[in-house]
Amino acid sequence: MASVIHELQLDDLRAWLKPRAVNAHKGDFGSVGVLGGASGMVGAALLAGRSALWTGAGRVFVGMIDTRLAVDSVVPELMLCEPARVFALDPPACLAVGPGLGQSKPAEQLLTEALRSSLPLVLDADALNLIARDPVLQDQLRERAPGQTVLTPHPAEAARLLGCATEAVQSDRVAAVENLVQRFACVVVLKGAGSLILAPGAALLRNSTGNAGMASAGMGDVLTGLLAAQVAQGLSLLQATQFAVYLHGAAADAAVASGIGPIGLTASEVAQHARHCLNRWISS
Repeated sequence: MASVIHELQLDDLRAWLKPRAVNAHKGDFGSVGVLGGASGMVGAALLAGRSALWTGAGRVFVGMIDTRLAVDSVVPELMLCEPARVFALDPPACLAVGPGLGQSKPAEQLLTEALRSSLPLVLDADALNLIARDPVLQDQLRERAPGQTVLTPHPAEAARLLGCATEAVQSDRVAAVENLVQRFACVVVLKGAGSLILAPGAALLRNSTGNAGMASAGMGDVLTGLLAAQVAQGLSLLQATQFAVYLHGAAADAAVASGIGPIGLTASEVAQHARHCLNRWISS
């Protein structure tokens, strides 16, 4: 029997949004810690951090493997730090592991420590590739508390996690996302046109926002930041995944509607449009 797929609807997601109190302070909106930024891939970690900050996280720490960059000159509000600082965040907080992480031994050690953390995790990019090749990391992932981890693979990353060809994932995306959830007991978003979202014991969801302009570098890093920011602000990982995936695509659609792209649309532009969409949804 084919799985029933439910489409994400903005009206359902907006019920989770609340205007901020006049006397709110940054501590009310949690912290995001990004782990990544190896040499040559610092931009990925900055994209994740910027998108988390622009969509409401109270504080964002970016733990860089390559520590040569002292400040983000575009968004100096980001706190660039040693990776160890990220593990000391007090709840409410969320760790985003993978943007620009690389697959070095230090990267593997950081991922191991993240998997041992009690904080919610968003795992993307090389965090997924490291898990795919290491049975010990796979066991550590499965041992985490239920509902505390989300995996955000694109089809090639999903194929590595499942030990199959990318073509097999794309030929039956529903089976692929179901297999990932069964294997790792995590919330999973299988990215791509019509991204699929599934969590243990939950309904299968599909997203219809987004466009071909999103086929460019850094889009996954932005999604990771969006997702972590919503967790830090109090949504469950499943709620945050639904909201972030829908917002990510809607922001790209808004950018194209404003005359930016689809050709040449950048991840940075999508992150900025996500901020505009989010504020519009809250106020309307």
